[in-house]
Formats: sequence, structure tokens, C-alpha cells
Amino acid sequence: MPMSKKPERLLLSVVELGGYPDFTPLYQRLDYNVARETSMRKVLQFLKKNTPAVIVAEFNFQSDFRDRTSSLESMMAVVQRFTDTRVVVFYDREYAHQLARLEERFPLVTLAFPIAEADLERVLSLHP
Repeated sequence: MPMSKKPERLLLSVVELGGYPDFTPLYQRLDYNVARETSMRKVLQFLKKNTPAVIVAEFNFQSDFRDRTSSLESMMAVVQRFTDTRVVVFYDREYAHQLARLEERFPLVTLAFPIAEADLERVLSLHP
């Protein structure tokens, strides 16, 4: 009898600024196929063709935006149509109050810098 193969799960890693460890080995160890994008423009193009199980992104507060707090809102406008996609957001504690505005509108799992790999693994393991 052939072994049943796990369904492939796609994780989109959005690294615009970085400055933290590359968690790709963790994602792969948890059986995710990993795609990585470095600009929100490319993320939006990617999401037109793909529906990831999980998106891991950074909250980069941008005070010069009049109508939103960050480019993450553009991504969330698309992702909210994906009922099974979870979004994990890395953020700086000093911007927690701006991120809270986004959390009021969208379901997010948030982790403050510095990101502990064990915390990220726990959050990702909760996803089926």
C-alpha cells in the first residue's frame, strides 16, 4: 500500500526590511513549501495566483501614509478573501498601538521582536 502523502502547504514569507533570522529552515521543518517576497508590490502579484496557508510578514509602520498605517493593509485587503489563510505579523513594540488599529479590522497573530524561534514554531504548529 503506498504511503499517503501530506498535502502541500504554502507559506509566504514577506521580508521587506528584515534584520532578524531567516526562519526558512523552521518553515521547511514544519512541512511548508516556502515562497519569499521582498516588496508588497510583488506580494500582491503573488497573491493573485496563489493562496498560502500562512503568511508571515513584518509590520513596518509608515507615518507618511495618510489613510493607512502600513503597506500590510494593502495585503490584508486581498488576504481577507482567503478564509483559511492565517497571517503572522512581526512587529516592534514601539508600534504596538498602530498595529492594534490593524488588529481591530483583521485577524492577525502577532509576535514582537526579537522573535523567538520556539514562539514562532508554536504559532505555526497551531495551523492544520
